[in-house]
This record gives sequence, structure tokens and C-alpha cells, in this order.
Amino acid sequence: MDGERDELMARLEGLETRLEGFIQQGLTERIARLEDALTLVTDVERYQPLQRLLKTGKLREADEETVRVILQEAGTPDREDLPPDAILKFPCSVLRVVDRLWITYTGGRFGFSVQLQLYKAVGGTLESAIAQDTALLNRLGDRVGWRQNNQWRTHDQARHDLDDPVGCYPVIWWDSPYGDKMVNYFLTRLFTCGL
Repeated sequence: MDGERDELMARLEGLETRLEGFIQQGLTERIARLEDALTLVTDVERYQPLQRLLKTGKLREADEETVRVILQEAGTPDREDLPPDAILKFPCSVLRVVDRLWITYTGGRFGFSVQLQLYKAVGGTLESAIAQDTALLNRLGDRVGWRQNNQWRTHDQARHDLDDPVGCYPVIWWDSPYGDKMVNYFLTRLFTCGL
């Protein structure tokens, strides 16, 4: 009996050792993957201000910083100098990082991907964005609170509060001097980037 027990204990200890090895190997591999991913993030300084603002709940300032990040990447200081065609080639990686920050620090309430999902929910598709369907933009605007009484609100009217309608932020970016054309081109880019 003692021999069987000793053998069973030895086998359990062997399994425990192997299991610890697998766990350690898994952790080591995960750490290596994270380190690899972090080396790809060469522009930490670019996104830290946005992260800090979102982390502290300063949504208006984060909204303004979002515009700054987009314009900086586009190489222009002013939205009026950024033609809609340039948005069709805008780096998906920048949009993903900005979106991830908004999603993370607002509990999934705000971000470009949330806005795209709401656009889809009102019937929007890649094809409708390419076709520049104004009726669908109006429905999206109604859904996220950008429109009231059939009128578009200005971004200055936004409260920038976590209790505001899901998907309404970032909003300043959407107030483009190119109007619906820029919005549709941006939605097209969100689709093609897979947000």
C-alpha cells in the first residue's frame, strides 16, 4: 500500500513539475509577445496626452487631442487643409490606437468603432458610405445625439460627459469643413480598416 502511495505521490509531483513548467513557459511566451508588441509602439509620446485625458475623464480635452493626433499624422495643422481624399489613405494603426484608448477609458461607450457599429445599426454599409447616403448620416446623428429637432448640433453644444449618448464621442473630428463628404470618407476608412 505504501509503495502504491509513494508511486502515486511521485507521479503527482512529476505532473506538478510539468504543469509549473507549462505555466511558466506560457507566461514567458506571453511576456515575449507583449514585449514584441510594445516595440511596435514607437509613438508612445503621441498617444500619452490622449490617454491621460481619457484616464482622468477630461472628455472635451480628449476630443480636441483626438483631432490633434489625426491632423499631426496627416501632416497638417488645420482641418481645412485636410482633403477628404487623404482620409481614404489614413493609417489604420493610428485609428486603432485612438479608438482603443477611447474604448478602454470610457468603458466601451465611446470611440470610432462604437460609432461605426451604430452606423451599421441604422443600416449603414461600406457601400452607403461610399455613395454618401445623407439619410443614413442623419439617422446616425439622431442615434448618437448629434442632431436634435432635425438639426445638426455644433460640437460646442456637446457636454462631454460620460452620461451622454453611447457613441457620441469623439465628436469634434466629425465637424469638418467638408461636411458630409468628409464624414462618409471617414466612415469608409473605418470600414476598410476593420474597426
